[in-house]
Amino acid sequence: MLGWDAYRGQLGLNGVNFAIRTTGLLALLLLLLSLAITPIRRLTGWNALIALRRTLGLSAALYLCVHFAIFFWFDRAASIRDTTHEILVRRYLQIGAISLGLMMLLAVTSIGAVVTRLGARRWKRLHRLVYVAAILGSIHYCLLVKADLRQPLAFAVILGGLLGFRVIQYGIDRRKTRPTHGSLSRAPRGPRFWSGELQVMRIVEETPDVRTFRLGPKEGGKLPFPYRPGQYLNLALTIDGVRVNRSYTIASSPAQPSFCELTVKRKADGYVSKYLHDVLRAGDTLKVSAAFGRFVFTGAEANEVLLIAGGVGVTPVMSILRYLADCSWPGQIHFLFSVRQRRDVIFSSEIKSLQSRFANLHVYVTLSDGTDGSWAGERGRITGEMLRRLIPNLKNLPVYLCGPDPMMTGTRAVLLELGVSEGQIKMEAFTATGPAIATPRGPAEDSLRPEGGIGGESSGLVGRSLPTVHFRRSGKVAELATGLSILEAAEDAGLEIPFECRSGICGQCKTKLLEGQVTMDVEDALSAADKSNGIILACQAHSARDVAVDA
Repeated sequence: MLGWDAYRGQLGLNGVNFAIRTTGLLALLLLLLSLAITPIRRLTGWNALIALRRTLGLSAALYLCVHFAIFFWFDRAASIRDTTHEILVRRYLQIGAISLGLMMLLAVTSIGAVVTRLGARRWKRLHRLVYVAAILGSIHYCLLVKADLRQPLAFAVILGGLLGFRVIQYGIDRRKTRPTHGSLSRAPRGPRFWSGELQVMRIVEETPDVRTFRLGPKEGGKLPFPYRPGQYLNLALTIDGVRVNRSYTIASSPAQPSFCELTVKRKADGYVSKYLHDVLRAGDTLKVSAAFGRFVFTGAEANEVLLIAGGVGVTPVMSILRYLADCSWPGQIHFLFSVRQRRDVIFSSEIKSLQSRFANLHVYVTLSDGTDGSWAGERGRITGEMLRRLIPNLKNLPVYLCGPDPMMTGTRAVLLELGVSEGQIKMEAFTATGPAIATPRGPAEDSLRPEGGIGGESSGLVGRSLPTVHFRRSGKVAELATGLSILEAAEDAGLEIPFECRSGICGQCKTKLLEGQVTMDVEDALSAADKSNGIILACQAHSARDVAVDA
């Protein structure tokens, strides 16, 4: 329109000055609109607005280029020397030049290939410079006008409001992730998730095939997230070039705020457990998101509790035991621990120590392998007779049960036969079940079931190109390398799909599957209606074939 007005001679007495100011105003307006997207999205939940943010930002950068080009070509007669001298002697031009340089940097790094090279996290951090560019642009405008400051001040007030919103929201988010010992038992039920890096502080060998990994902040101090006894966290790993997510229950007590501990058993066929045991060393860092799970007992729920664990399923139970001991909880604790052999009793010394210190803790260990003739404790699998004999008042107790699936299924059936109601029993599976398969509404396709629950059967990709995911709404296409989730593919393509936990729990990354078929390791956040309508969790969805989603 400016070009057309210039052609018709309708730019006024000083057409060059009019064009410079108009393009500058449009650039600043578009920049403020791009900054307003995030607050509007947070307040309204309209996630589709994200697609506009980069378009507005790039449009602002384009108008800034035109703004400077008109100044250089028409006001300074295309003289590099004259333009440089003018910028050096005028403060408002110096500020404007810095703002222009920042916007050019942000525009260049918005190209898909550059976004992929930087990675989603570094790209987001870099693009926070847009606030600096906006502040400098507003100052440039104020210094340029000098006389009637109403319009530039209006821009400054709007920018101040947007910045204020982000600062306030940041403070609220920080308070949400600040752990307080006294509030653990009163923590709200709504999800509060943190994602970042923790350092391996120490590795302890509990048994020949079980190790405990102590994690803490690299800079020291308290953990950046609160958690409750019995919850778990998610690890995002890259093993041999394959991205893998695994969840592990936290074994430590939330009353120890400077670290959390994961106790992991090495399995011969365990893709991740072998990596943690054989490769991970003290000083290494891990990508973590936390904390999740409803397998929680803080002592506020009842004045007596029965904890039943099988094998390495003892980890969330130990978190509960340790926390109750740290709090000197006065209620009665009954702990029944089923293992195959005596050497499989994880935390044996600590459990004995806790039992000797707390008269309200009653520990019973049973060996399912009866070949140990010197064992004086319980023998065999957990039976109704054993529970009736060991646990008084069983029908009235809350029961927390964690272990291998067969052990939990059998024990749950025994508890129900003894009159324990379904609502009293809480179970936590510590081994991954088979991945769930999702298809769009309509006839289902033949599936390629992923091997090991990591999102892709490698043999299905031999001899052909990688499968792709087509993000229909944004028009982008990305490759789905082995192990890559749809959320990770979106991030690599520079597309923002909202997320929080990356563990299939919070449901923030719900996305509609339009074509193809995906598998999901976890789908806890999906309701029956979601599944019937073809909704998937982008953070958990993998595919060995081409798919299309509404994003």
